[in-house]
Amino acid sequence: MSRGALVDVAFWLFGGGSVVAAWLVFRTDSMVRAAYWLLASFAGVGVVMVLLNARFLGLVLVLMMAGEMTIMAVFMVMFMMNPAGLNPMTMVHQHRQAKIAGVVAFAGLALVGVVAEFPDRPADPDGEPTAELGRELLGDSMLLFETAGVTLLATMIGSIAIASKRGRYGDAEDGSAPPPLALS
Repeated sequence: MSRGALVDVAFWLFGGGSVVAAWLVFRTDSMVRAAYWLLASFAGVGVVMVLLNARFLGLVLVLMMAGEMTIMAVFMVMFMMNPAGLNPMTMVHQHRQAKIAGVVAFAGLALVGVVAEFPDRPADPDGEPTAELGRELLGDSMLLFETAGVTLLATMIGSIAIASKRGRYGDAEDGSAPPPLALS
C-alpha cells in the first residue's frame, strides 16, 4: 500500500472517529466521560489537520484540548453534586430544539463549504510560517494570554484548596454538610 493510500485511510479513520466521539459526547450520561469523548473528538480532528499538512495547528489543537478537557474534568469532579461526575444525568436539554439547531447549523456550514469561493493565497516560501501565525493569532495580545494563563493556574490552585480535606463546608471527617437552604 502506498504512502498516499495510508494517509487517505488514516484521514477517513480519524475523521470518522472524530464524528463518532462527538456524537458520544451527547450520548453519555456522565460529565467526565463527555469531557473525554470531546477530547477524543478534538484529538481526531488534530490528527486530520496533521495529515492535511497543518501540523502546527493540529498539534496545538491536541495540546490545548488535552489540557482544557482535563482541567474541565477535574473541576467537574470537585464541584459536581454527584460523586466524581460519574452518576447518570441528562446531557442534552430541550431535545427537539437541540436536534433542529444541530441540523440547521450543519446544513448551513455544509452549504458554505460547498458554495463559497475561498481565497487562494499561497504562503511565501521564504517566510517563517510559525512566527507569522503566532503574530496573526496573538498580535499585541501576548500579555493578555500570559495573564490569563497565570489566572487559570491560580484558579486551579484555589479550587484544589477549596476541595481539600477541609472542603467547602468544613472538615470532611467531622461529617461536613452544606448549609441549610432556609435562613434561620
